[in-house]
Amino acid sequence: MTVAGVDEAGRGPIAGPVVAAAAVLTPPQFRVLLSEGLNDSKKLSAPKRERLFARMGELGVVWAAQAASNVRIDSTNILASTLWAMGRAVRRIGLPLDLVVVDGSSYIPDIPRALQRVVPKADARVPSVMAASVIAKVLRDRAMTALHRFFPEYGFDKHKGYPTAFHRRMVDMLGPSRVHRLSFVCCKHVTMEMSGKDGPRQTVLFDDK
Repeated sequence: MTVAGVDEAGRGPIAGPVVAAAAVLTPPQFRVLLSEGLNDSKKLSAPKRERLFARMGELGVVWAAQAASNVRIDSTNILASTLWAMGRAVRRIGLPLDLVVVDGSSYIPDIPRALQRVVPKADARVPSVMAASVIAKVLRDRAMTALHRFFPEYGFDKHKGYPTAFHRRMVDMLGPSRVHRLSFVCCKHVTMEMSGKDGPRQTVLFDDK
């Protein structure tokens, strides 16, 4: 039975993409990864996530990922963008699947429901979803570190786009960047104050049609 676990990283930040990943683990692979500390990505340090990500590559784990940009998030909403990215990640696996286990409580619209099982907190219970959570988090953190080079004043390398006190202060002082989510409350009030001026332009990154 071929099972793909699906999870995301980046629903809560006010900047950058949301990233979804799908992963398929063979029994030997998940035994090795569990013995080396595989868990919900939120319970792991960044160095530990990076080591597990590298280990998955060594073991030949099959995975795929998709990002949904801040522009997509603003044009639809965060849930729709997350589910879109999840669907793209699943289809990119390229294997016939018997089951897709989705972390959360929402079905992926473009995948037959009969193929899916939605499981709250699956990222702490299902090994393939744990793997997907690590992959999604590593890729998103790397994306935000890359964005830091273009927008260093916001400190994306430290908070990865989450609405920390420092990040909120920078948005208040400087206004949103091209990769901020203008529909999110922390950015919306600043954008409204900028009405009548040239509003912040947005750039589509880490996304495709």
